[in-house]
Amino acid sequence: MLADMSVDDAALEQMLLDARARTLAHAARLTGDQLLGPRLRIVNPPLWEIGHLGWFQERWCLRERSGDTLAPSILPGADSLYDSSHVPHSTRWDLPLPSFDATLDYLADVLQRARERIASEPGNRALSYFVQLAALHEEMHCEAFTYTRQTLGLPGLTGADELQAAQNAECSGDAEIPGGEFMLGAAPGSGFVFDNEKWAHPVTVEPFRMARTAVTNTEFAAFVDDDGYARRELWSAEGWAWRVAMAAQAPVYWQREEKSWFERRFDQVLPLASRLPVMHVSCFEADAYCRWAGRRLPTEAEWEFAAASARGVEKRRYPWGSAPPEPRCANLHGFAQGRVDVAALRDGDSAWGCRQMIGNVWEWTSDAFLPYPGFVADPYKDYSEPWFGNHQVLRGGCHATRAVLIRNTWRNFYTPDRRDVFAGFRTCAR
Repeated sequence: MLADMSVDDAALEQMLLDARARTLAHAARLTGDQLLGPRLRIVNPPLWEIGHLGWFQERWCLRERSGDTLAPSILPGADSLYDSSHVPHSTRWDLPLPSFDATLDYLADVLQRARERIASEPGNRALSYFVQLAALHEEMHCEAFTYTRQTLGLPGLTGADELQAAQNAECSGDAEIPGGEFMLGAAPGSGFVFDNEKWAHPVTVEPFRMARTAVTNTEFAAFVDDDGYARRELWSAEGWAWRVAMAAQAPVYWQREEKSWFERRFDQVLPLASRLPVMHVSCFEADAYCRWAGRRLPTEAEWEFAAASARGVEKRRYPWGSAPPEPRCANLHGFAQGRVDVAALRDGDSAWGCRQMIGNVWEWTSDAFLPYPGFVADPYKDYSEPWFGNHQVLRGGCHATRAVLIRNTWRNFYTPDRRDVFAGFRTCAR
């Protein structure tokens, strides 16, 4: 466990308030049947998920005691409703959940008590850690709420993607990256990090060439139009089995009308924008595209090396350096209305000239999600450990990711079949 003690008590409180404002913005747009929604493996019932956020904040910020015991919840039976480690996903639609108004009252009560505790225990290092954990956990769920809106065809909170051309010079081709010995992962003293980022350890990266930008819609459409989804030789055995089972013939939200492609974004169907990064593709689809193009996905170590390393310079927190993300560097939540042109945001380039490694779309890597050497689970033991081995690593964040969450060492993870995630990919030369 490591608290970021550069975050003072006022900033801790603001993290909670910012995350809660985003949660309430999502909640305010839900009505009637939308509060539970359809039973799908890739979403939670929104009413359950909203209550879970209050439970998680209360669990870690108010109820934690020494040892394995917890103080009682202010909501009777909360653990049997909202503890995601013990409440199976498939049962969450059938639980006796409090009403929408009662759920919001629970969230407000928990937040007020957490704020009071921060004020009454200034400088409490353990509390600082758990407040950051709760706030970041809520931000991750808010990103997932955004995915749910797309999955269910609900209106987005901010609108469609930004379709304007990039303001910067063309960005194409490969960056030549020299490789070398590199410390993969987060170093002690780098602030709040999750257990799967710990700790930095030496790896050797061979010289490689990485695309300066993510794969675009136009590039992926060429693969689709060349019968990429019908050519067995382009797919791994697992990927082909997935493609057949899903009857996939194109990215999940693409629609063909005469000779043109369209894409559903939330509740709108729009012409496919050529220079936006392709999004909502599974790792299987990304891998098949790479085989078609004579390319490959980057390894996790290559991705982090390209984002964080620079000759003669200490490892960078962000591709552009140590300064926090700004709209001129990265397209993260609140910076634009959706995806932007892959050539935009030149100020965010890595030392090797790779663009948008932070923001716009998550990027699949070729590596399974596994623990780093010496892994020890943090207090929230189910954050990483249950998912090792059967999930795939993604890096970099997307336009629905809050800036406070992301850094070069952040490891996201989903099963390789998932295409509801705001994920695309970039490629490397073979």
